Amino acid sequence: MSSSPVTFHVVPMDTSHAEDICTWDYRPPYNIYGWLPWEQMQALGIEFGDPVLRSEQYVSVVDKTGSLCGFAQLFPMEGVVRLGIGMRPELCGHGMGHSFMKVIVQAAISRFPDREIDLEVLTWNQRAIRTYQKCGFTITDTYERRTPTGDKPFYCMVYNQ
Repeated sequence: MSSSPVTFHVVPMDTSHAEDICTWDYRPPYNIYGWLPWEQMQALGIEFGDPVLRSEQYVSVVDKTGSLCGFAQLFPMEGVVRLGIGMRPELCGHGMGHSFMKVIVQAAISRFPDREIDLEVLTWNQRAIRTYQKCGFTITDTYERRTPTGDKPFYCMVYNQ
């Protein structure tokens, strides 16, 4: 691997990206971030399996060769855009999170310039929390939220522009 930093770009999420993301296999405890098989996502019309939702809320993060490195959901709420973020499993934990997050935050700012940017993160996910803090996010709230494995504690983190 070269020592030069990876340059990420945000592009529209196409069908091949969505299908690829459904195959990503995270090691425990991160495996809770996996998706249903692509055929199920499409059949149920959920998340990026819904073509309208995919074009309105989801973006892909690619490197300079166009290889898919991750994705983000830019979920519009009242006065806020909430980020949902996923990085290709084999890229996690290699120090690329800061530059990865920077392009996602820039995409959110350009798409929703007048809205606050926030995200939710499980309180045990210290690796992600450290990355988000380095990128200018601050923990503003703690609460329980339902997950596929029951209610879990989350932090809400807000971006300080």
